[in-house]
Amino acid sequence: MGFWELLVLAAGLSMDAFAASICKGLSLSGLRVRDALTVGAWFGAFQALMPLAGWALGAAFAQRIAAVDHWAVFVLLGLIGGNMIAEGLSRGGEGPCGSSLGAGELLLLALATSIDALAVGVTFAFLNVAVLPAAALIGAVAFALSALGTGLGRLCGARWRSGAELAGGAVLAGMGVKILLEHLGFL
Repeated sequence: MGFWELLVLAAGLSMDAFAASICKGLSLSGLRVRDALTVGAWFGAFQALMPLAGWALGAAFAQRIAAVDHWAVFVLLGLIGGNMIAEGLSRGGEGPCGSSLGAGELLLLALATSIDALAVGVTFAFLNVAVLPAAALIGAVAFALSALGTGLGRLCGARWRSGAELAGGAVLAGMGVKILLEHLGFL
């Protein structure tokens, strides 16, 4: 997986965090740069750590399922992407908008928005992706988009939340299809 593919994947994975950070920005009465950086740091850290944990799990099983790993990647990314698309269509902008920037609330929100990164980390083991640079890129993109999303949420409102989830889901599902088609020799 090349740099540009990882960058697109990182952006797709970050869409849940971006949407949640927009929502978080909506809930704040005022916005300081420190607030946006705090939200970005929580989301970025979890988006970076979860692929590492998923890779460790996937590496333990990679040898056992090597013959069907492309199908596993396709199914995992398809399910994650499909779920994000379904959430984007069903919620219509509703979401977890607490006004607190406390560690407990941000921990739960960061964990909830990074579960898909755990599953992608599993696929990294199957695809022999260099996991440390990939996780660092994913974390950096999530940090930047989440900090930006917090500010945008304060400025622009909830109208972008569902669109962000739809776009992220489409990117992840598309990556799964691409990997499957490459393995089957169509690309």
